[in-house]
Amino acid sequence: PNTSSHSTITGFILLGFPCAREGQILLFLLFSAVYLLTLMGNGSIICAVYWDQKLHTPMYLLLANFSFLEICYVTSTVPNMLANFLSDTKVISFSGCFLQFYFFFSLGSTECFFLAIMAFDRYLAICRPLYYPTIMTGRLCTNLVVTCWILGFFWFLIPIIIISQMSFCGSRIIDHFLCDPGPLLALTCTRAPVVELTSSTLSSLLLFIPFLFIMGSYALVLRAVLRVPSAAGRRKAFSTCGSHLAVVSLFYGSVMVMYVSPTSEHEAGMQKMVTLFYSIVTPLINPVIYSLRNKDMKHAMKKLLGT
Repeated sequence: PNTSSHSTITGFILLGFPCAREGQILLFLLFSAVYLLTLMGNGSIICAVYWDQKLHTPMYLLLANFSFLEICYVTSTVPNMLANFLSDTKVISFSGCFLQFYFFFSLGSTECFFLAIMAFDRYLAICRPLYYPTIMTGRLCTNLVVTCWILGFFWFLIPIIIISQMSFCGSRIIDHFLCDPGPLLALTCTRAPVVELTSSTLSSLLLFIPFLFIMGSYALVLRAVLRVPSAAGRRKAFSTCGSHLAVVSLFYGSVMVMYVSPTSEHEAGMQKMVTLFYSIVTPLINPVIYSLRNKDMKHAMKKLLGT
């Protein structure tokens, strides 16, 4: 019986945000606008860093790489979501679903590691200013970036391969706008506690290790900043770290709500809102947070826009 039911399901149906046709078109326009703004915001950070020689420092190179990562992250979900709004069937193929699941999770993992490196960079710059230029060389910066991408793309590889080999029964409806492991595992023919445990353990490790690292870095930064005698110096350090902390708390806060508490307990609506937040809203806000809080970045942006 397993194989026959497996062969009848040719893909999944992603419900997205069920509503009338007019509503779907409105959502399509709204998310298209958000997507374009995200591409423009993050793209302009990349261009500003690329063109302004003054910004060729590890902090800004990391920021430009982070913006590139955000563009990829949004692109792993939004274009498919936009197509889904206009589609009548809302079908996504098996391979499409698992590819999206893989890229979305790998880019999300890369983002967790990235935020940790950016915190490490700020820690070195503020707590070890004399050694900073010798430690944070271009070479180390490149190695860290490459390591993040590699780690991110290997982190969930095995669970995703295992889940994609499982057979799915009954309803093939995923009440979500992307292929998320929670709804996917709920559709498998047999419960797979080992796979569920493995993926939740990997998620927890992925979230908590970088998160504790980031918090540790900032605790040390805060301690160092509070010792700075001048108010101006304190303000400058706070503004650099404040913007980073805002991004960290937005991203981590929403992801933790999602993956650390057991999936089954979330209402589908709640699950969508939280996912929407960290997968689409955060990449949109990031460039704003980073460029508005930063004098050099503002100056480079003005130069880029020719004002």
